[in-house]
Amino acid sequence: MQQTRARIEAVLSQHQDPYLGTDLASAGALSGVREEGERIVVSLTLGYPCTDIRAALSTELELRIKTETGLDAKVEIQQDIKPHQAQRNLRNLDGVRNIIAVASGKGGVGKSTTTVNLALAMVQAGARVGILDADIYGPSLGLMVGVAPGVHPDSDDEKYFKPIQALGMQTMSMAYLIDENTPMVWRGPMVSGALQQLLTQTLWDDLDYLFIDMPPGTGDIQLTLSQKVPVTGSVVVTTPQDIALLDAKKGIEMFRKVDIAVLGVVENMSTHVCSNCGHEEHIFGAGGGARIASQYHTELLGALPLSLQIREQTDAGKPTVMADPQGQATQTYLKIARRVAGKIAQRNATQGSAFPNISVQND
Repeated sequence: MQQTRARIEAVLSQHQDPYLGTDLASAGALSGVREEGERIVVSLTLGYPCTDIRAALSTELELRIKTETGLDAKVEIQQDIKPHQAQRNLRNLDGVRNIIAVASGKGGVGKSTTTVNLALAMVQAGARVGILDADIYGPSLGLMVGVAPGVHPDSDDEKYFKPIQALGMQTMSMAYLIDENTPMVWRGPMVSGALQQLLTQTLWDDLDYLFIDMPPGTGDIQLTLSQKVPVTGSVVVTTPQDIALLDAKKGIEMFRKVDIAVLGVVENMSTHVCSNCGHEEHIFGAGGGARIASQYHTELLGALPLSLQIREQTDAGKPTVMADPQGQATQTYLKIARRVAGKIAQRNATQGSAFPNISVQND
């Protein structure tokens, strides 16, 4: 059996996983090989959500093993999403394995739309996901996920909030706690305190990933996040426009200074395709996301178009990944989400898991 395992590993070493950035053998994905009658059963464990691609990947690998070794193999694939090690040895949040901050240097680049669609893509891929709307001054999450105005979270012993379920996700936002027309006229320390309360006093239930939709800029909330919240990594959203790229660079520099890994850059509004004639043009410039990704030794995770449909779907409370699951934009969001998860999995593989399990405690 040891010889058979070596032959299987040789085959897996030839299969480059696009999300882990390495071959399956080097990634340590092979978790077992056993005989089952006339057949060999190969067990693989991936550290990113793969429910939606598991069957196709199994079929591909079975054929590859048969072709290269002559063995009749059945490939079983499971996912095991582990908790991360936080920056500066911060203790992980109860009920949450990994926290991903989605940020931008300036407003208006589609950061919130990107956050919601990436979170939904993770759900579609088979993960347990939550979203925290950290934009205390301008919360928009409720509208984007179809939560009606006036809906408030239930309380547990008047100490903890229960997240509101929406589109298969656990969600929390300041918009759930105040009237939608009430302005938040608060100074910085009050905003930072509110963020910490929303984060730590919400009963997150066994999440693989918690996305935090950050407000634009590099101010109080960002500083609070870096100092007191155990963040796995960040995703920076920008447009190709020079002014947006300049601000995105500031965001990347901020994360680097506070020891939060930048997992990659998403270029939003990359091109526009005319709905009448099909002509495509780079309204805001071209290649900007790739340039800053290269400059800061991270990667361009993906590029999304300037699309009326994406805007309309999000405003209607049914974002693109939910409204058009087979569409091109959805496939881009899925690739970005899985690449983010793959980078986290590889980071965990090299650094080790933060804790053996996750528990939710009411103190």
